[in-house]
Amino acid sequence: MKKKVLLSTVMVFLVLISLAQSYEGTIQYDKKKQAAIVCDYSYPAQAVENAFVKRMEKLGYKAKEEKGILNRDKGFLVFKNAYVTDISKDRLDYIIKVERKSRKESDESIIYMVMLKNDANAISTMEAYDIGKAKSYLNEMLPDIEAANLELQIAAQEEVVTKAEKKLKELQDDKLNLEKKLAENATAQDEAIKDIDAQKKSLEALKEKRKKN
Repeated sequence: MKKKVLLSTVMVFLVLISLAQSYEGTIQYDKKKQAAIVCDYSYPAQAVENAFVKRMEKLGYKAKEEKGILNRDKGFLVFKNAYVTDISKDRLDYIIKVERKSRKESDESIIYMVMLKNDANAISTMEAYDIGKAKSYLNEMLPDIEAANLELQIAAQEEVVTKAEKKLKELQDDKLNLEKKLAENATAQDEAIKDIDAQKKSLEALKEKRKKN
């Protein structure tokens, strides 16, 4: 039984690894073409970004987002002087950007991870072993990304439920208003009928006087 469980665990792990294979690439940052570790995922960009941010937050590092209309680095997340032992024994600046692969592929994204030391790209001086660790770090993010994607799906579904409940409340309020108007209309009809009866009696009384004259 234990062997079967172990085998299943290994198979799941191998499947996860096969789904994400990081590689070396480049991206423009800080007015330079920067060497980066890159990885493609079959998940939305927001899920990938949330997973990475959460990992860093667990280590005590918060992201600074590059903003500004004229900022060419807009959209990058910067983790300054971070100590990530799964990648390197040195403190590095980790700069990431997660992008949707294309407009048509909303569930396909790509992450770029730039590592700087003293404002210089660290990848060019890293040992092959450490580069391999950086690649593994991104490869092994899949369970975190799946969890982050699930949270996004839950949040989206909660919003759908909230909107549906709001719509129902509006319909119920409309019903109450209509019922109130119908009740008011029924009362008004009764009063109108009584008034008509009274006016008819007055009319008959006047007609009776005409006959007598």
